[in-house]
Amino acid sequence: MDRAARAFWLESPGQGGIRNVDLPSPVEGEVLVRTLFSGVSRGTETLVFRGGVPESQYGAMRAPFQEGDFPGPVKYGYLNVGLVEEGPASLVGRTVFCLYPHQTRYVVPAAAVTPVPESVPASRAVLAGTVETAVNALWDAAPLVGDRIAVVGAGMIGASVAALLARYPAVRVQLVDANPARAELAQALGVDFALPADAAGDCDLVVHASATEAGLTRSLELLAPEGTVLELSWYGDRRVSLPLGEAFHSRRLVVRSSQVGTVSPARSGRRTYADRLALSLELLADPALDALITGSCAFEELPEAMAALAAGETQALCHLVQYDTEGA
Repeated sequence: MDRAARAFWLESPGQGGIRNVDLPSPVEGEVLVRTLFSGVSRGTETLVFRGGVPESQYGAMRAPFQEGDFPGPVKYGYLNVGLVEEGPASLVGRTVFCLYPHQTRYVVPAAAVTPVPESVPASRAVLAGTVETAVNALWDAAPLVGDRIAVVGAGMIGASVAALLARYPAVRVQLVDANPARAELAQALGVDFALPADAAGDCDLVVHASATEAGLTRSLELLAPEGTVLELSWYGDRRVSLPLGEAFHSRRLVVRSSQVGTVSPARSGRRTYADRLALSLELLADPALDALITGSCAFEELPEAMAALAAGETQALCHLVQYDTEGA
């Protein structure tokens, strides 16, 4: 079998390219995967593309199969869905998800891939990493039946959180974003929509995912006394100001971080990373989540597409990368 592959690399901040790769033959316990689709995690990957990862976070920000180092050259990415061509008999021919960068074929340990349920199309399965972040966030937040909740920021992460919250009984969920066009997304996910100035307050929980200072400030304003803001935004090397005067202390408000790099302490004693990812893939059986995929390109077009995403010229939520399934 042909061992040649091609991979997308960030050559230097703002400049991407395609490199040829010679793959090793898989040994016992490994799989050879031919990529069908990969997804661009727009917030994190465009920050990496711009060279915005703080030096203090180089270690924490490493992807599982990253090659190279920040700020570049670096091969980065973690939303990959492919077909197992070689490996254990139980996996050959299966569609799998892997936290692998954008590459046409790759060899990884068999334990690094998770079979995609038959109820989930391969193109939708690239959202597994994003939905996994949402699952971990809700384990952290532990919303209750009947809670009043706002999700501020209707990007990939915020929309995924809102989609999962829509399944909670008797919960008021409002997706809040400065872009009025996101109302269509909210409708597709089955939740209410509001512009920041019109959002309903008195919230028990606000999940913030806009990665803006204004969004975080508005999140605090929407809380009921003793309410919590769960912060999911990644600001990279940017500093943000937060109004912790006025009524912040008297109302006993809480700002809490959540990050997918570790399993939520609320479940870490009973759930593994593999359990969390498998659950996320099961949740992707919901076709409403197709609304999160709003842009696409061929793999060979990825250098230009990534530059457009980083520059804000393309406003896709999840940008789907399609591979030549004949000659990948």
